[in-house]
Amino acid sequence: MIHKRQGSKAEQGRPGGRAAWQGLRMDPFADTLRRLREAFSAGRTRPAEFRAAQLRGLGRFLQEHKQLLQEALAQDLHKSAFESEVSEISITQSEINLALRNLRAWMKDEKVPKNLATQLDSAFIRKEPFGLVLVIAPWNYPVNLTLVPLVGALAAGNCVVLKPSEFSRSTEKVLAEMLPRYLDQSCFAVVLGGPQEMGQLLEHKFDYIFFTGSSRVGRIVMSAAAKHLTPVTLELGGKNPCYVDDNCDPQTVANRLAWFRYFNTGQTCVAPDYVLCSPDTQERLLPALQSAITRFYGEDPRSSPNLGRIISDKHFQRLRGLLGCGRVAIGGQSDESERYIAPTVLVDVEETEPVMQEEIFGPILPIVNVRSLDEAIDFINRREKPLALYAFSNNKQLSFQPQDPS
Repeated sequence: MIHKRQGSKAEQGRPGGRAAWQGLRMDPFADTLRRLREAFSAGRTRPAEFRAAQLRGLGRFLQEHKQLLQEALAQDLHKSAFESEVSEISITQSEINLALRNLRAWMKDEKVPKNLATQLDSAFIRKEPFGLVLVIAPWNYPVNLTLVPLVGALAAGNCVVLKPSEFSRSTEKVLAEMLPRYLDQSCFAVVLGGPQEMGQLLEHKFDYIFFTGSSRVGRIVMSAAAKHLTPVTLELGGKNPCYVDDNCDPQTVANRLAWFRYFNTGQTCVAPDYVLCSPDTQERLLPALQSAITRFYGEDPRSSPNLGRIISDKHFQRLRGLLGCGRVAIGGQSDESERYIAPTVLVDVEETEPVMQEEIFGPILPIVNVRSLDEAIDFINRREKPLALYAFSNNKQLSFQPQDPS
């Protein structure tokens, strides 16, 4: 973990002291990155035994601090212990177990076919670690989406800089204070800060960057990486459509829609973002959605232990502004003091309204009417490519391909 402090008056008063200290202040990450690069260059992370030890250490961190992590997730996102276990901790542990089972097989050279030009050669693919990897994590699943990329980076034999989200502050604190105790600190570091610190961090050359978050910040990360020709993985969100065919059971659809749309208070990048259906299907779907919401969260969702809260005041205000789009058919209540927004369904939504312009990332589900499957496909194709797409129908012949006009 990196700490910053202001220079003392004595330091600032020495000849050259102010300039030297300002230079150090402007680049707070240099020493840490140099240490990690030296460890990688020395080959410390390459042996399978070292990689396995790091993965086992990560597993011990999860088990020994499970309660602390659950408490942090409850403070950040109002997550229940069950939700934290299912969507955060157990997924990460499963990824660790998978890596430990397959580590040596993944590290083996892979034979490849020879051609005429390589007939006399020994041809194979050798899997090399990239080197110094930066993992920039989001706030919506601050354990899962921070540590699962870390598992891959450690298993591949890299040194890692981990940047948790500053929005999920309680979880960030646990990761910064506890996690380094379980990993080799010559090869691993947690760095903290907001946009300014991340901008400084991205000025440095990394050998790989793994970013999860919004498209807006993804563009910043990719632009910074391009200066060094650094390869990147961008795991971004999107407006995931959900098409509901006339030929389906509305309650089954409603149960699945409500569960996934309002899980983690809608703050999930692969959650259904809006529904496309006919007006007749909408009429059948609305009472089914109300029934599902009541079943999952009770008559008063605000008091439900299973419904979380919005991560920050900024995100709450953005979401509350979207409640004015279309017409509220279900929910719509909000409480700024708790950052609470009720599970909400909007109808009579126009394509041009703000709620349809970017990923919602909250417990709001707009319904847009279409007259046919082809119209739904056209609607989707006019927009940016989504991260996921969902379709409900009892017709096994339903195809999400445009009809041949001929």
